[in-house]
Amino acid sequence: MPKESFLRNRLNGVGYALKGALLLIRTEASIKIQIFLALVVTAAGFYFEISATEWILQILAIGLVLGIEGLNTAVEKLADYIQPEFDPKIGFIKDISAGAVMLVSIAASIVGLIIYVPKLF
Repeated sequence: MPKESFLRNRLNGVGYALKGALLLIRTEASIKIQIFLALVVTAAGFYFEISATEWILQILAIGLVLGIEGLNTAVEKLADYIQPEFDPKIGFIKDISAGAVMLVSIAASIVGLIIYVPKLF
């Protein structure tokens, strides 16, 4: 069997990643809320004409929150697959994963406040 090319492997990888992103968006309520909030702050960015640096920070904050939420979902699904019954050790792992989302969300909120509070007052 011939070995697939580097380019073919990369394209396949992008396809799997897009499939995963769409599954995340279609199946997880929390990511839908976060995407809505991302759209709101993106609209605010256009409205307030934020600087290039502010756009960079905002995009990084949005990407971090969405990315960590995706990882949190993957951890939760894997934990539920491994142990469908209640298990305090699995609960501990899931709580840590959710805590990571919270920490990144707090940081993203602070970035948003730093960008937008001065524009409101």
